Amino acid sequence: MPRTQQLVRRIVAPLSRTRVFRRIAPVLLPVFERLVSWVSGGRAQVSGLLVPSLVLRSVGAKSGAPRETVLMYTPDGEGRAIVAGTSFARERHPAWTYNLLAHPDAEITVRERRLAVVATLIPDDERDAAWARIERQWPGYRSYERESGRVVRLFRLRPVRELMR
Repeated sequence: MPRTQQLVRRIVAPLSRTRVFRRIAPVLLPVFERLVSWVSGGRAQVSGLLVPSLVLRSVGAKSGAPRETVLMYTPDGEGRAIVAGTSFARERHPAWTYNLLAHPDAEITVRERRLAVVATLIPDDERDAAWARIERQWPGYRSYERESGRVVRLFRLRPVRELMR
């Protein structure tokens, strides 16, 4: 990992666990993500400066409309990705988790590569191992689960095939 990225991570990681961050990040980060994506022509993501990030394209659970969400992911070591529905420690699960439960077939874009994926909820007996892997990447991330008062939904995204751009 480049030195600059390590430095930024060391500064941002503790801030990401504060109440102030959890309150303003859900409002400001999506706007900033869209701005950076627009300026870069979709090639850069704010979250990608700190952790591996992907763009999840899913189908709305109720509306059936296409939805797009930028998410941090953790490689699971077998070519798949783990995503956590932390929602900045808010009390409710994020909408994208409902979408994946209703429509597990989705698409992701990782480093300009589009893939069709199938999402599966990580079973209870695998959660601790998944959280350990996530926290090796972003220490303290599971605190969002404890502070939210709910069991955070963890999904494994398994690539099915690469899609044409």
